Amino acid sequence: MASDNMIAGRYEVVSHIGQGGMADVFLAVDTILNRQVAIKILREDLSTDTVSILRFEREAQAAASLAHPNIVEIYDVGEYKDHHYIVMEYVAGKTLKQVIRSRGPLVNEEAVDIMKQLCSAVAEAHSRGIIHRDIKPQNVIVKADGSLKILDFGIATALGSAQLTQANNVMGSVHYLAPELAKGEPASFQSDIYALGIVLYEMLSGDVPFKADQAVQVALKHMREPMPSVRAINSTVPQSLENIITRSTAKDPSLRYGNAEEMLADVSTCLRCERMNERRLLIRETPVKKGTPEARAVPPKTEKKKEAAVSSTKARAEMERESRKRRTLVILIGVLCALVIIGTLSALAFTGVISFGKQYHVPQIVGLSFNEAMEELEKETLSVDEEKIRYELTVDQAAGTIIDVSPKEGEKVDKDSRVEVVVSSGIGVKAKDYTGRNINEVIDEISKEYPNLKIELQETSSPITAGTILSQQILNAGDLFDPTRVNTVSFTYSAYPTVTIPDDIIGKTITDAVRELEEMGLKVYTSNRSLPKDIDEMSPDEQASISFGTVIDCSPASGTSYTQSTDNYITLYYY
Repeated sequence: MASDNMIAGRYEVVSHIGQGGMADVFLAVDTILNRQVAIKILREDLSTDTVSILRFEREAQAAASLAHPNIVEIYDVGEYKDHHYIVMEYVAGKTLKQVIRSRGPLVNEEAVDIMKQLCSAVAEAHSRGIIHRDIKPQNVIVKADGSLKILDFGIATALGSAQLTQANNVMGSVHYLAPELAKGEPASFQSDIYALGIVLYEMLSGDVPFKADQAVQVALKHMREPMPSVRAINSTVPQSLENIITRSTAKDPSLRYGNAEEMLADVSTCLRCERMNERRLLIRETPVKKGTPEARAVPPKTEKKKEAAVSSTKARAEMERESRKRRTLVILIGVLCALVIIGTLSALAFTGVISFGKQYHVPQIVGLSFNEAMEELEKETLSVDEEKIRYELTVDQAAGTIIDVSPKEGEKVDKDSRVEVVVSSGIGVKAKDYTGRNINEVIDEISKEYPNLKIELQETSSPITAGTILSQQILNAGDLFDPTRVNTVSFTYSAYPTVTIPDDIIGKTITDAVRELEEMGLKVYTSNRSLPKDIDEMSPDEQASISFGTVIDCSPASGTSYTQSTDNYITLYYY
């Protein structure tokens, strides 16, 4: 595109100023309005994806309607020579990522000012139903005066429809990826809020909270590990500011801010004096049910006038005499009843109808075989409640061994009581944690180690590397199972990309063809074909028709749909 120098007969390309996982960015001049613009041209492999194009155009048009001082303005959207492009406001400055890298942690006041601008911009987009989906410092331009602009409201949706296959692009976004997105759930306003919280953490600490060598490891940390304390790294950060990070990055989206406006209100007041002694916010990762309203104090009733409670001395004396008579009668009746009860119980005990015998203790039976336990219980006139026997796998107890008893050993029980026991059904194996690993490798491993373990599979769209296991169900990590019996484990994994092999791959140099296909996330194998006959035996015309180092054929054929997985590849043939 840049080589044409003029796009759509209007935009004169000046220079190439940037490149990302989805597009190339050029500085250009709008020759009609005589102003500098930035033109973002969608990558060629995405330009052939119908779903991506539809979403790209719809969201770009919606983003063009946004008018906010902190959102890069979109001027034009179009297609030129089968390439889709967006023309937008050109902003001179540094990315927020570059600012953090060069300066380290920002002072609290500056970080709050930047966050207020970001929250305001995101709130405006959300109010119009637009989700950014890729908020990160690399998409924020900070100008010399401290004001900023957010980029890529138009391209974000197209990003969600195509598999991210370039390792650098995935790694660049996964540091700000909400846990639910890593699981393949759809983006929401709350996933944007999560990313804002990560950006705030990075501004105050100088680095992202979760780091690892591979993108999938970073995503798993977002899903599993608690958010580190920014105050442990930067002691100047007040608790009120850290609480904003804590709330916005809750694992459960329902526990984050309800919307960006709510987050903006919190950010706007976090440095006020009255909030300097704010308590640390603790997030419970299960929604808290609303409590019942507090009972209101009931005011005491007005006392009645004292004269209504006054009686004569003679009346009080009469009442006291009547009271003493009633108390004497009650005592006599109570003594007679007690004598009758004692006599009755003594007679029943003498005849053996009831017994006041000793209480018995549950003996030590845990670790004994079932038969040995029965013998010990019989010594104490106890028995097992056979209808309530439970069987469980253990890590070290042979089948038939008592592993628990209720009531507990040593507790007092009545004669002829029945106890409940848990019996080992055998020694089990702890299920491994397979999340984060490649699905095909895990299937191969399980088939060799546990042939009786059945596997259920479900794929989902996710920006995590294709074929990565995102979650494990039914047989969870750490669960005990009997490898000799049939069991089931269920995996949800990120889907492999399906693309159309470009028609023009034939005729390209082998180097360019390999690069293009690998950028699409495909595995490529090259094969050097022999000439149909010796070069010396060819006529000049035949020799001229041969282009060495150029693709002459590919398998599968160009123009066909192709799904990449771990065990297949595209073969390019050349002379």
